[in-house]
Amino acid sequence: MQITRSSIGTVKGPADWFAGDVYIDAVAAAPVPSRVSAALVHFMPGARTHWHRHPLSQTVFVTEGVGLCRRRGGPIEVIRSGDRVLFEADEEHWHGAAPNRLMVHLAINESDADHDVVHWLTPVTDEEYAAAPAVD
Repeated sequence: MQITRSSIGTVKGPADWFAGDVYIDAVAAAPVPSRVSAALVHFMPGARTHWHRHPLSQTVFVTEGVGLCRRRGGPIEVIRSGDRVLFEADEEHWHGAAPNRLMVHLAINESDADHDVVHWLTPVTDEEYAAAPAVD
């Protein structure tokens, strides 16, 4: 058993990964041979990731609020507390909060010696984000 006391705490998401106010808490980062990492990500209303992809896929589990997600070429989907989203390996996508709601999700990722966790791409434009369906 290993207990890790968080000395870092919550960190602000960097502007080259996110638009808007995003806060990240590390949850899991086990040493090799484990391939899993996880983070609790807090998106303030209107905040979102940039387009990105995960070579070994990503699962997000929404723990609070209402969000949006989109894979490249697909429609924007509304996601709510309790929803689980699987982004396939190398599927370009983005996710974040709805314009008027916060959203918190647990992001679960894999990596290994041959695959990075994530490849960050371009920002989601305001026009792309504005194409979201209305959220109650």
